[in-house]
Amino acid sequence: MRIPGRPAALLVSAAALAALCGCTVQPPDADGKHHSPVRVQLPSSPAPDPTRTAERTPAAQPARPAPRVLWSRGDSGPGVRELQARLRQVAWLFDGPTGTYDDLTEQAVRGFQGKRGLPRTGELDTVTWQRLLAMTHRPGQWELYLMGGQPAAAPDPRCLTGRVLCISKTSRTLRWMIDGRTVETVSVRFGTQYTPTREGVFHVYWKSRHHVSTLYHSPMPYAMFFSGGQAVHYSYDFAARGYAGGSHGCVNVRDEAAIARLFAQVGIGDKVVVYW
Repeated sequence: MRIPGRPAALLVSAAALAALCGCTVQPPDADGKHHSPVRVQLPSSPAPDPTRTAERTPAAQPARPAPRVLWSRGDSGPGVRELQARLRQVAWLFDGPTGTYDDLTEQAVRGFQGKRGLPRTGELDTVTWQRLLAMTHRPGQWELYLMGGQPAAAPDPRCLTGRVLCISKTSRTLRWMIDGRTVETVSVRFGTQYTPTREGVFHVYWKSRHHVSTLYHSPMPYAMFFSGGQAVHYSYDFAARGYAGGSHGCVNVRDEAAIARLFAQVGIGDKVVVYW
């Protein structure tokens, strides 16, 4: 039936609307009236596909390997000596370098690591080493051997005959030589700019086991005098501070056991050669 005043295109039967919307319409009862509500079934959302969800989950990143340890406590060698020299440059180590990774070196490395947010292992690994390299310069020969231990220079030709205390200012070492053969080598320290150690060929003219300087009132144990008031002797200051100090012209030895052996072997008249 057409309703006056309504366009025909707008008249859609309930059955047609239900067909279009996917609805179920309750048919009328015998009296022509609807007694049940219209039930509408809407299409449900599709269930998520677990395989597609898994594809969108980022893959777990592999664990980063721990940095490789280069040196740790108990190690020794030139690499450890350079490490100690660089730690001295940034004021984390005040002793050495000795060339041996001791407890003081371990503490210095641990402190350096902690200051920069690195794991405080006390072991020198590749990451810690790169950070230290970026903050320091390559240490020179004097920095590497502040406490001695430097390889001895080749002996002067004047040292190759007889019994000689052969002393090199370049390598800061003393060789005790007999007929061209090196019996013992020790690290030594010399006079300062204003009180230099004399160079040349001398002879031991006096030995004094418990000597005390009359000029400076400082102890000079195991003194072996060779030129005026200059002598080869043990130095407590050299043992404590290394090359941070200097003598008043004497040749200081920091190894007390070694100087005691030399004092027992060197005799009056034995030659002393001081050279560059």
